[in-house]
Amino acid sequence: MILNIVKYPSSILRQKCSPVQPDDQTIKKLVADMGETMYAAPGVGLAAPQVGILKRGVVIDTERNSRQKNLLVLINPNILFSEKEEVLAEEGCLSLPEVFGEVKRSRFVRVEFFDVNGQKSELSGEDFLARAFQHEIDHLNGILFIDRMSKIKRDLIKMELRKKMKQLATKG
Repeated sequence: MILNIVKYPSSILRQKCSPVQPDDQTIKKLVADMGETMYAAPGVGLAAPQVGILKRGVVIDTERNSRQKNLLVLINPNILFSEKEEVLAEEGCLSLPEVFGEVKRSRFVRVEFFDVNGQKSELSGEDFLARAFQHEIDHLNGILFIDRMSKIKRDLIKMELRKKMKQLATKG
């Protein structure tokens, strides 16, 4: 089932998520629906608060341009290790449509998580996958990618978003 994606400035995007029981059947349904929602959006990652659920669940597929889906499901993910070397690259977010900005993130990370079958696992990611891990885990902690930008850039984006929301309000 395709879920509604929560948009900025909704307060749910700023809340910390609660851990879940990895073998809970409701989390399995949730991450399946999140995967379907992410592919339909289209996006490369989606965290539970982005669909209005304050649980520590994330789906990611950085191979979106390939014909084969490679959905990663991370339940209760945590970053175990972040390389000190950071890389500046552009990010966007399904909860902030049409907003993009450059963010510094670790080039390499190692995460631990439970998979959809409740098995504890670890996975390493470099470059784009590392960025996706960090971006989505930030969502679980109430952090948006714009929070990782300079104050000037963040303020410009917020001003632009307020202007867009006013335009939408006057049209509706």
